[in-house]
Amino acid sequence: MTVPTVTPRQLADLRSADRPVDLIDVRTPVEFREVHVPFARNVPLDRLDPAAVRAGRAAQPKEPLYVICRSGGRGRQACEKLLAAGLVVCNVEGGTQAWADAGLPVVRGKKAVSLEQQVRVAAGLLVLLGAALGWLVHPGFVGLSAFVGAGLVFAGVTGACGMGLLLARMPWNRVTDPAATGGVR
Repeated sequence: MTVPTVTPRQLADLRSADRPVDLIDVRTPVEFREVHVPFARNVPLDRLDPAAVRAGRAAQPKEPLYVICRSGGRGRQACEKLLAAGLVVCNVEGGTQAWADAGLPVVRGKKAVSLEQQVRVAAGLLVLLGAALGWLVHPGFVGLSAFVGAGLVFAGVTGACGMGLLLARMPWNRVTDPAATGGVR
């Protein structure tokens, strides 16, 4: 499925021209709190309900819904879900990183460990644990390392990371202050 895209500069120009720009950020609330586009609202990918989004956009069905994430991958996944639900969507190329790199305004808050970094640490620890247990306890534990490796290959090929979705639901990736995420917890 082809997902339409827009550059950060093009989106900023639309906003400057007083065009209606509805932008959702599909990163975790903690990532959103760390840095986000000032007019974005947080709708985490793991809680994205295309039917609810469509119902909330009934007054402007022809205007595109713009989607942003950290670097574009989760935004593309969200766009695919929303396109399948019949919405008009557009992914922001390069995500929030590209937005900030272009010198466009961002809101900065509390520093957090990105979901991507958390996946790398968790995967590395699980591979190391599987290898160590396979060597010290029983060779069958090597299967843990193989399972994690297979998951990483699947994530690389499809762009869908099960470990990332699981980590996004962890308590340390939750924000208790609704004002910090535009009302999303």
